Amino acid sequence: MNKDNSSLLPGKVALITGASSGIGEASARVFAREGATVVLVARREDRLKSLVEEIRATGAEADYVVADVVRAEDTARAVAHTVRRYGRLDVAFNNAGYGVGRTPLHLMGDDLYDQIMDVNVRGVWNCLRDEIGAMLASGGGAIVNTSSVGGLLATPVAAPYVASKHAVIGLTKAAAAEYAAQGIRVNAVAPGTTRTEVVGAWFAQNPGIEEALHQATPQPRTAEPVEIAEAAAWLCSDRASFVTGATMPVDGGFTMV
Repeated sequence: MNKDNSSLLPGKVALITGASSGIGEASARVFAREGATVVLVARREDRLKSLVEEIRATGAEADYVVADVVRAEDTARAVAHTVRRYGRLDVAFNNAGYGVGRTPLHLMGDDLYDQIMDVNVRGVWNCLRDEIGAMLASGGGAIVNTSSVGGLLATPVAAPYVASKHAVIGLTKAAAAEYAAQGIRVNAVAPGTTRTEVVGAWFAQNPGIEEALHQATPQPRTAEPVEIAEAAAWLCSDRASFVTGATMPVDGGFTMV
């Protein structure tokens, strides 16, 4: 494990959800590179196992827990495993999320609404509750939640997603206000369009949409997952020691006003 003081997260024990692909996968590599011991959480064991082996091959410490953040017992088990194995939890990146194709509100069924809200809001809620309990026991820590530009503004035909990502920012602020005096910082990142598997499939199904988004973005391109990971790592680090309750857009200027 890299304990070089020039690193962002030297000696920290970090839990990352949604770690089997996209922003979570990139974050696993970035957090490990920056000196953290990483515990990776997702539902796809094959991907988690491969990523842990890759990280360990660099000399960093890594482990994984197969879990679904919607299930409170799963998030409790992931946090308990981390504390049992490494003695504490210093950092958490609650990145697991769910987004689907764009559907008009009046045509959207309850099942889709429930699925989006369960993963994006209940999942963060479950994680926060367990992570904060562990951090209180060890004297503090830092948490970052993944919201979205959809948590800062509204876009058409994505009502439940927009609502869920606004809710993540609300949870972030509420937790930050409640636990700041006890040494726990809670912030959020709000990514713009990022080249994940889901977004790649959306681009493929909707020719021209990527170019249209570029035209609406001052930095006219799609973000790479590692760019979001770098922002999350900084927010989790001691270099952001006086930052809490904030939402950091990582969107190439898309939400600038």
